Amino acid sequence: MKARVQVTLKPGVLDPQGTAIQGALAHLGFAGVRDVRQGKLIELELAETDPAVGRASVEEMCRRLLANTVIESYAIEVLP
Repeated sequence: MKARVQVTLKPGVLDPQGTAIQGALAHLGFAGVRDVRQGKLIELELAETDPAVGRASVEEMCRRLLANTVIESYAIEVLP
């Protein structure tokens, strides 16, 4: 089974990379972009076949390594 984890900064946390992207887009002529927040997408291939067990495992991975839960939020998508 596969799992996708999307990690983003929590609201209110400064996002210097998002600001840099917004500036670069404006420089390229995309002046209508008002705010940019960047994140990361992590795709995992799991040996687990039970979706509930797989999700619980990925949840633990997020809490322990994949996301800094003080400043980041994450969303898990489990795929067959």
